[in-house]
Amino acid sequence: MTNQKPREAQKTPTEDTSVRASGQLPGYVWSAAENAPAHEIFPGIRLRPLWSGGNGAKAQLLEMDPHTCWEGIDVHEPGPEEVFVVSGVFNDGERDYPAGTFIHAPAGSWHIPQTTSGCTLFVFYPEG
Repeated sequence: MTNQKPREAQKTPTEDTSVRASGQLPGYVWSAAENAPAHEIFPGIRLRPLWSGGNGAKAQLLEMDPHTCWEGIDVHEPGPEEVFVVSGVFNDGERDYPAGTFIHAPAGSWHIPQTTSGCTLFVFYPEG
């Protein structure tokens, strides 16, 4: 005899037709990067909004062409910034971050985003 708890019955896809019939899971929001409108915020630097939620939270893609640099200092206010380097090499003014790197920048921190090779970043602001 084992001390394992009994597994609760789970619905199969055919049993849960209300969710499957609509073609979308409850509460899910999705966005394809290629369909998100690109807004040029500086020459060669484009922002593609993917999602926005309560309290100013938002997710977006930032595309930077080769040899581009943010104009001025990027200050993280009111909250932190979470960055995942999707492709290319991102530089924050101090060091390079290759594709696959995750960066957490706390509220109040700052940097000067730039790249020599070009890069695409997934950027998340949990607090706006």
